[in-house]
Amino acid sequence: MTPPRLTFFCELAAEPLQALFADRAVTEHMVALKASVSLGLLDFSSERAVVVRRLGQAGVPVIAWQLLPAEQGYWFNLDNAPQADARYSAFREWTATHGLEWDGVGLDIEPDIHELQRLLSGGWRRLPALLPRLRQGERLRNAREAYSALVARIRADGHRVDTYQMPFIVDERQARATLLQRLLGVVDLPTDREVLMLYSSFLRPRGAAVLESYGAQARSIAVGSTGGGVELPGLIEVPPLSWDELSRDLRLARRWSEDLHIFSLEGCVRQGFLPRLHTFDWDAPVEPSSGPARRVGLVRWAAGGVLRLSALLSG
Repeated sequence: MTPPRLTFFCELAAEPLQALFADRAVTEHMVALKASVSLGLLDFSSERAVVVRRLGQAGVPVIAWQLLPAEQGYWFNLDNAPQADARYSAFREWTATHGLEWDGVGLDIEPDIHELQRLLSGGWRRLPALLPRLRQGERLRNAREAYSALVARIRADGHRVDTYQMPFIVDERQARATLLQRLLGVVDLPTDREVLMLYSSFLRPRGAAVLESYGAQARSIAVGSTGGGVELPGLIEVPPLSWDELSRDLRLARRWSEDLHIFSLEGCVRQGFLPRLHTFDWDAPVEPSSGPARRVGLVRWAAGGVLRLSALLSG
């Protein structure tokens, strides 16, 4: 089996980002693996621009992963399309000022970070507060139009557009429903490359089964987390993937896609995974999780029925 294309997410502030790439071995590993970096744009600093230029000079493609300030929701969602458009304008100015080149632009579609914190802390008790969102059909349509216009704008600038999506978007699409999009504030947005975020570390012990269930329906698959990323103290605190777990997920994902993402680069560096990927055996057997995968499939089948019913009721 030929190795897939690898892209590593990197979500660091300017100072730790500089520290990460101060080690020349990190860039050398990227070059040897023929890997790309999807760089989270937490700021538009000159320090970040220096890292982007150095990676480009070394032949490492860099994707501009668009992010908002936390007070604006951090990820792109139903409620912040105007802020996303303004952020892209600022990105264009920063790019022109520093003469930066990009392999593409990534749009991360997830719930508002503050809403996610409230949901995770409140659990089912938070559900009644979300119910008014079910009446936001027009708001969702407006957001989709606004984001579609942003995608067209990015393409007109000569960039490929990637979206990083939560896996349930596949079930919504199949059911022709918008229930979960309205509840969670996300948007099903067609782009050039959709990457499903199938992070088994957050779904233990069913993580591999979820990956198997959705993998066949994904053009590109993101596995993780190896550590790092935005912090939600007291809410999402799970151990990062071990080498054995990452190896399993990579081999599973390679069954369905030759375009794989790993979250995150800094986690892989911290755990010493990059050198091991040079000699990684993609053909090694991986234990299937047929029982758990069937259970995940049953849950998805039942959820699909609910979604299809919601689509009928919403007209």
